[in-house]
Amino acid sequence: MDAYKSTAIKIVIALIIALVVYFSAQMIFNEVQSRLLGAIALLVVLWSNEALHLGVISLMPIILFPALGIITTKMTTVNYAHPIIYLFLGGFLLAIAVEKTQLHILIADKILSFFPATPRGMIFSLTFTSALLSSILSNTTTALLLITIAIFLTDNAQLKMRFALAIAYGASVGGILTPIGTPPNLILLGIMQDHNMKLIPFFQWMWMVAPLVFVMLLSVAFLLSIGVNNISIDPKIIKKRLELPQKKVLFLLGILIALLLVNAPMKPFWHGLGLSESGILLGFGLLLFIPPFSILDWAEDSKKVPYAIMFLFGAGFSIAKAFSHTGLADVLASYLLNMTSMTPILLLLSVSILITFTTEITSNTALISIMLPVIYSVAQHSGINTTLFMMVATLCASYAFMLPIATPPNAIAMSSGVVNVRDMMKYGIVLNILGIVFIVVIAEFFWKNIFV
Repeated sequence: MDAYKSTAIKIVIALIIALVVYFSAQMIFNEVQSRLLGAIALLVVLWSNEALHLGVISLMPIILFPALGIITTKMTTVNYAHPIIYLFLGGFLLAIAVEKTQLHILIADKILSFFPATPRGMIFSLTFTSALLSSILSNTTTALLLITIAIFLTDNAQLKMRFALAIAYGASVGGILTPIGTPPNLILLGIMQDHNMKLIPFFQWMWMVAPLVFVMLLSVAFLLSIGVNNISIDPKIIKKRLELPQKKVLFLLGILIALLLVNAPMKPFWHGLGLSESGILLGFGLLLFIPPFSILDWAEDSKKVPYAIMFLFGAGFSIAKAFSHTGLADVLASYLLNMTSMTPILLLLSVSILITFTTEITSNTALISIMLPVIYSVAQHSGINTTLFMMVATLCASYAFMLPIATPPNAIAMSSGVVNVRDMMKYGIVLNILGIVFIVVIAEFFWKNIFV
């Protein structure tokens, strides 16, 4: 009964906030735009307070948007079959195969062995291991897979806390290394595709973002390793040999990486194969069910696919479509246009601060779905480089280190029982500020020349 009452209270709170937003919005926006803002407020609050299952909330736009006269059912549901969703599906099938064959343990073991068996060395190794796994698996999956290993490496409470945070922060940082590493990256590609913008090829994305990932990982590891020199540790690392199923998955991953590399244009030397990356990843995911691989079984392993996350993507794309269709993005852009009088670097800094600290209290997927159409409109009206500003906003949405509700890895670290909010905020505020500075500097002096 207590759980029932708690859920009911959370839903009522969400409805009240949605009505407040709706009536307040009518002072500035038209009726349809006010309804959209009210509906978004309802979804964001429900996502934040977890009153209902993620999948249930993420399917609500199919009901709410047509019922409120925002966009039609067809315009809403088509977003739940967006090509980017199938890119994500293929990636998750590969992740399930990695987990099923326990290949992640061997990968973690190899990476851990590169660092000394000291507290500082273990923090560095866990941070980098988490980041590298998160670049190909979801950051949520990575954190879940590694957190139990990390907290059993030592009996020291201070080290347990730092190890758990190393896993969480490493997963968030590493998630931006590839376009499929975290949901906001895929939202960006989906919106760019919807606006017929030139997509950032897989490997171009990686080499552009790699310097940012590297300096952030060093920052995370150095920050968490302050004051641990006098603590002794005897890590218990699992040693195994490669088995046949693991070799099959490694073979497929190798071929996949090679194909993505060949497919990516490297002008003027190579124009790429022109194949759909969504089709490539989905194809390799489906190969896992087919002989001679036969790693996955549909009846058993399809249950592990995070359909709720796929619905969340659909909801995000639906919000972006509604923003554009109702003209709300253009209206908001007109209010933000006065910011374009700033110098480019100050504008980048303003966008970075806004996104980084806003995403601490709400879903980064929902936030980036709302903000990218607005940033697109601002850029279109002002002549600012659209891709650059959308890229900065997207990466900042993954750089929330202060609160457990900010990202799934933070919540997983908190659920381990070895981390408290005070410690997370202490380290997180420093990393938030460093992340903003690094992103702005790299965007201004490196990416700016690429996106000319």
